[in-house]
Amino acid sequence: MTDKAAAAALRHPEKAHKPDNPIQRKPDWIRVKAPVSQEYNQTRTMMRDLKLNTVCEEAACPNIGECWAKKHATVMILGNVCTRACAFCNVATGRPDKLDPHEPEHVAEAVSRMGLSHVVITSVDRDDLDDGGADHFARVIRAVRLGSPTTTIEVLTPDFMRKDGAIETVVEARPDVFNHNLETVPRLYPSIRPGARYFHSLRLLSEVKRLDPSIFTKSGIMVGLGESREEILQVMDDLRAAEVDFLTIGQYLQPTPKHAAVDRFVTPDEFASYKTLAYGKGFLMVASSPLTRSSYHAGEDFEQMRAARDVQLAKASA
Repeated sequence: MTDKAAAAALRHPEKAHKPDNPIQRKPDWIRVKAPVSQEYNQTRTMMRDLKLNTVCEEAACPNIGECWAKKHATVMILGNVCTRACAFCNVATGRPDKLDPHEPEHVAEAVSRMGLSHVVITSVDRDDLDDGGADHFARVIRAVRLGSPTTTIEVLTPDFMRKDGAIETVVEARPDVFNHNLETVPRLYPSIRPGARYFHSLRLLSEVKRLDPSIFTKSGIMVGLGESREEILQVMDDLRAAEVDFLTIGQYLQPTPKHAAVDRFVTPDEFASYKTLAYGKGFLMVASSPLTRSSYHAGEDFEQMRAARDVQLAKASA
């Protein structure tokens, strides 16, 4: 067993007996600099002081150096242990700890101390909770609103499968953006996202729009897992049928040898092509590049999306 495989087995015991998938060398257009800035260290220290988790660290995001240098961090609530075991994800799987009742206030304090104009709040899956963590999401949203009234809030939620009333609870807290990622094409769900259901996730996004049309909806997929171009275009059509406003497309990067292998590295030109096609299908905002992640440049993208909707509404009323 390689050193990386041994580390993966400790972090992901459910994957310990899976065969190794050697990690391929990344092309030049994907390489990023190691995080070394003073601002990065300050952000890291603050998250430790407030006992907060970030998806930036837990999911081994390649953009962590750039984002944390700008004091942008995606807070991960509901603990750092997930009840699902997706083949692409580096977040630990197992039995989660009890919820931290002070987490909403700690998230609000972090947002205030960083002076964020836009914050992204995500979580692990919590199938063990009756509401999947929906009430905790709502408490965090309300705490941030109280401490930073001008900050716009984006939530990236799990699918709340078989959690009646969960979507309504989060929507009633009025986030500015409700994000839920499809992650991949439906054909690959059994191997890549076995605990989820493609059409359930689509229905979640559609339901958010039905409950409150003013909330922007957002979803994302990874490419390079073996999907075809035609399948990606079908996902775009499915998302537009659910009235999703914002689409992100990024390259899948294999965290450890115990995770799903990269089928191929999609070129920047292909990402540009997907972006053009997605705008043609009616999305208000599209982020498509090798290093695109759900939270990457989320604040700037939100402002562009809001402006695009204003233009759309002005044209409709003219």
